[in-house]
Amino acid sequence: MTVNRLGLVVHGGRAEAVEAAGVVRAWCEEHAVRCTDIDVWHDGGRRTAREEVEAASDPDLVVTLGGDGTFLRGARLAAENDALLLGVDLGRVGFLTEVSAAGVGAALDAVREDRLRIDSRMLLALRASRRLEVPEGMESWVRYGRGPLLPPPQVRPDCETDDEWGIPLDVTALNDIVLEKLARDRQVSVGVYVSGRLLASYSADALLVATPTGSTAYSFAAGGPVVSPRAEALVFTPVAPHMAFDRSIITAPDEPIGLRVLERSGQAAVSVDGQLRGVLDPGDWIGVYAAPRRLRAVRLGPMDFYGRLRERMNLTDAPAAVADGSPPPLWSVTTPPPGDLAHLALLTAPDGSSPLL
Repeated sequence: MTVNRLGLVVHGGRAEAVEAAGVVRAWCEEHAVRCTDIDVWHDGGRRTAREEVEAASDPDLVVTLGGDGTFLRGARLAAENDALLLGVDLGRVGFLTEVSAAGVGAALDAVREDRLRIDSRMLLALRASRRLEVPEGMESWVRYGRGPLLPPPQVRPDCETDDEWGIPLDVTALNDIVLEKLARDRQVSVGVYVSGRLLASYSADALLVATPTGSTAYSFAAGGPVVSPRAEALVFTPVAPHMAFDRSIITAPDEPIGLRVLERSGQAAVSVDGQLRGVLDPGDWIGVYAAPRRLRAVRLGPMDFYGRLRERMNLTDAPAAVADGSPPPLWSVTTPPPGDLAHLALLTAPDGSSPLL
């Protein structure tokens, strides 16, 4: 593909990220590509995703240098501009990034020469009974040294607004949207609706709606299922609920999930991909649904999600896996799949020769 404008999102606290950024800038200079640092704080504040990508002259490729947190910031920007996103892995337990810092130059060459795959990821969108904002005085309490919060979400001008369907907010989530308690000694009480019908009322520390991509993030930590990022689904997971039914629920992508703060509840915070975006009062609600747009992430080869899961979670080192003294080998074959298996998605070996089940 033709890369004319590249946006760079750098984890400035990592020396290796700063070093890799120098490699990216040198590549851009060599190939006459405009390179702009984006998603930075300006004048002590933060800008919206639209303002950030406009300041970077609407990049057609966004490169992130850091871990999954940096990738999420880049995803917010890339989705805003329908740009491609390339994540360079400098984290510890990442599932999202694609290449190592040592391979960033070769990865940019592959993108420029169209030796790439586009990984289409589901995003979440949000409607609410009212606009989201963080009450005055709360920002300093929740910052924990991270810097200024993102500005309040704007209303999407391309969507209808009314009292029944709520206000469409300019919010994009790759991992999850979370409704959580504010007071340590008081859980949040929430009515949960699926496709407009009441499912149950929960008292919990938090309730979250995740994409398949986000199933290995907060939802996983709360006991939720691991879902293939290629799946099309929403994952609802309660966090520390005070009720017998504490399981996750997986819905179809066209089945939205509504969360209404009940009158007996305290205030609840709304977080999007880990970023606080507003506070709701009893009686307020949010509706979470699959966004009409998708994230387009760069892949330089097949996405070995299960291999990455095995590696990140040390599954081959589990006691049961090595009970006989050695972990099981990969299940590999050397012939093409038979006709009844030809429709299946099978990874290929590094040399592209044989399928691996």
